[in-house]
Amino acid sequence: MEVMERIKQQVEGNSIVLYMKGSPQFPMCGFSGHVVQALQTCDAEFQHVDILSDPEIRANLPNYANWPTFPQLYINGELVGGCDIVMELYQRGELQKMIQAACGNSAVG
Repeated sequence: MEVMERIKQQVEGNSIVLYMKGSPQFPMCGFSGHVVQALQTCDAEFQHVDILSDPEIRANLPNYANWPTFPQLYINGELVGGCDIVMELYQRGELQKMIQAACGNSAVG
């Protein structure tokens, strides 16, 4: 599957990647906007993929990690989750630790 390979390369090729509706500058849904705000507040450098402009990824990403909804946040190749989980991690101060660990790991490699 070509699209599944593209997703795998995006997830594994970036320390932090957010699959979202729209862009960080112009989120197209509130859930995506909340995750972007949490990442930006944590000073995270992240890649994003606009699922609205890539219907193949939108259709196949839920099968990649068996997660049905968007946005989807991946850190160091692992699915963190969607908006509710990301916001919970952010409120507990754990998201920033995960981001710092990801940045530290990418600097080593």
